[in-house]
Amino acid sequence: MAEGCNDGSSIPTMTPYEEALDALSSLITKRSRADKSNKGDRFDLLFDYLKILELEEAITEMKIIHVAGTKGKGSTCTFTESILRNCGFHTGLFTSPHLIDVRERFRLDGVDICEEKFLAYFWWCYDRLKEKATEDIPMPTYFRFLALLAFKIFAAEQVDVAILEVGLGGKFDPTNVVQKPIVCGISSLGYDHMEILGNTLSQIAGEKAGIYKDGIPAYTVPQPDEAMNVLVEKASKLNVPLKVAEPLDAKLLNGLKLSLEGEHQYLNAGLAIALSSTWLQRTGHHEFTYLKQDSPLPEQFIKGLTTASLQGRAQKVPDQYIDAESYGDLVFYLDGAHSPESMEMCARWFSLAIKEDSQKKAFNYPPQNNSGSTIELAQGNPNDRYGKSSMQILLFNCMSVRDPQLLLPCLMKTCASHGVYFKKALFVPNTSVYNKVGSHALPTDSEVDLSWQLTLQRVWENLIQSDKGGEAKYADAVCEEGKEDTKMSGSACENSAVFPSLPLAIKWIRESVLQNRSVRHQVLVTGSLHLVGDVLRLVKM
Repeated sequence: MAEGCNDGSSIPTMTPYEEALDALSSLITKRSRADKSNKGDRFDLLFDYLKILELEEAITEMKIIHVAGTKGKGSTCTFTESILRNCGFHTGLFTSPHLIDVRERFRLDGVDICEEKFLAYFWWCYDRLKEKATEDIPMPTYFRFLALLAFKIFAAEQVDVAILEVGLGGKFDPTNVVQKPIVCGISSLGYDHMEILGNTLSQIAGEKAGIYKDGIPAYTVPQPDEAMNVLVEKASKLNVPLKVAEPLDAKLLNGLKLSLEGEHQYLNAGLAIALSSTWLQRTGHHEFTYLKQDSPLPEQFIKGLTTASLQGRAQKVPDQYIDAESYGDLVFYLDGAHSPESMEMCARWFSLAIKEDSQKKAFNYPPQNNSGSTIELAQGNPNDRYGKSSMQILLFNCMSVRDPQLLLPCLMKTCASHGVYFKKALFVPNTSVYNKVGSHALPTDSEVDLSWQLTLQRVWENLIQSDKGGEAKYADAVCEEGKEDTKMSGSACENSAVFPSLPLAIKWIRESVLQNRSVRHQVLVTGSLHLVGDVLRLVKM
């Protein structure tokens, strides 16, 4: 313990890493990302920062792959890094957001940067920028600093290839200080961050195409016509050879599976293959190049695609809190979907995953006698095989700039089309939104404003009542009556509950498991990558 103030009180000593996170937190602006009044929004400031950090020449020499998009850009970057690493190259990968630890954003050869290196590079950048800060050139904001830090790390570590995921948009994203990438990619486009990027697909596509550079090849995936027309037009104006990467044919994996789950990952894998092949070709490494769908994939590509890892996207995590006897009684299915299109993909993945898990348990479950084979048992009701039924629970939150009237119906209807219905929906605030990067200074439950979560709950209850053919207004009445049902929640309804904190929601779920040993609890966590990260942090403790 460190000595406290004159009154004799004491405060816990912060570790060097926590001190760095505190300094990083000081760069988080409380302004809305859509607020253009902040002086720090000037894009040209980034070039001043590069000059202060002496990174101008290093960036021009870096062999960069730059990827924008609405959905799948993180997965595309992860596949691309894994492919090139398996080809023998020293890789640097910058992605966002992080889920548990900010160091996840900076990967060297597929591994998060170690704490020692992070601290060295962090203070090198922070101290120089702080020393040179003026009214005209203020300290960079949070994400700008992280992008600058990524450039410093990759330059100092002398990576062979740097794969950069755009944080938001494209044209004015901090990663777009790159003037001469080797190749650019644009993943699937959809409606997201509309308060900043525009309300139409054409406006959004125009912002994403801002990463195009004169004469530099670019790839995209099949897009809606409205978006594709803009991408083609922008490419033509800059003499950009734009090509469409087709989804990967699963047969090319020689019987193996993509390491990232979900049908949509074949789209991202196809884009990653095109980006990797073009990078190899343009940097003179022709021995690995693959540009034709009808030819076999190089072994290194297959290994890269089947071993890549990315947390929080179609990820299954059995709860380690539950005892070994009950292993599998509580499984969290995590996906950071936060747009209508990705929500539909998430719902489809979850629905298929829980059924697939039931099938796996069926084949592992021995018959009680010789009257029926395991295969015959698998053809019946999965729950009957071991006397356990399954219960699906939704754990949800989304940012207030997103429209739950678009997200929640998409989720509910897609799950219902696969015969999946949630017994309960739990709405919680994120713990990672309180202007702190670390987890050592979080608010108490009483300080949390639950008005947004109550709004989400009303949307959900209205959807259920509408689906039942009842009056939508009935949902509010159900919630009023249910408020006394639990002391833990801000509002408990027949089909949903609001909790003031995530730990309380997890506690409620775990207690439900212990009280219902005959029921397997399958919890879908979605709506926000921040929420997914918060759950991972709690479940993996």
